[in-house]
Amino acid sequence: MSDEKEHLNKLHQIVKNSIEAEELIIQNLLHPPIETLSKGQQISDTVATFGGSWRFIIIFGIILTLWIVFNIVAVGVFKFDPYPFILMNLILSTIAALQARLGVCTRKWIYC
Repeated sequence: MSDEKEHLNKLHQIVKNSIEAEELIIQNLLHPPIETLSKGQQISDTVATFGGSWRFIIIFGIILTLWIVFNIVAVGVFKFDPYPFILMNLILSTIAALQARLGVCTRKWIYC
């Protein structure tokens, strides 16, 4: 009889703990905790949000087009990056590497 009572008490405690845990989950869902982000995380989020936006893609496309047109049309010493645009390729590779890392480090991803 004593074993049954002890077993029932353990079951009651398990049920009570489960209900308390469920209430905590419900409270967190209804009122999500406010995240405190470091300055670096905030900057990373801002840069990643802008770097993945259509605004960035359009502005960057215009800049690249102007770069190419200028270096094709320019004469003599004004051609700072003649065809095959090696400086432009270096800059694009650097931006791609930085954006990839920032994309992974944003708080929206769990990897960092």
